[in-house]
Amino acid sequence: MNPFTINVKKLILQIPAGRVATYGQIAAQAGNPRAARQVARILHACARKDSLPWHRVVNQHGRISLRHSQGYEIQQTLLELEGVVFTENNRIDLSRFIWNP
Repeated sequence: MNPFTINVKKLILQIPAGRVATYGQIAAQAGNPRAARQVARILHACARKDSLPWHRVVNQHGRISLRHSQGYEIQQTLLELEGVVFTENNRIDLSRFIWNP
């Protein structure tokens, strides 16, 4: 496993309940600010086997990137159970809920 992947996993494990991080934020903190899509791939491949809190990672606009009926509703429910609030246009107020390590 390469250092970037290791760093991404460590960072995602640190996101506390009730907070979110963006794919780009995780990529930058892991050492490659241009690797947001790679963060998504790592989550897709490793979330279950490594028990990563995948639901706490959203896009740069504070939106869930998954499609409806393909995990969107699950992610939204998990976030809401942790106290994350969605606006009427299905966004998360990043100024309020972003994780800043």
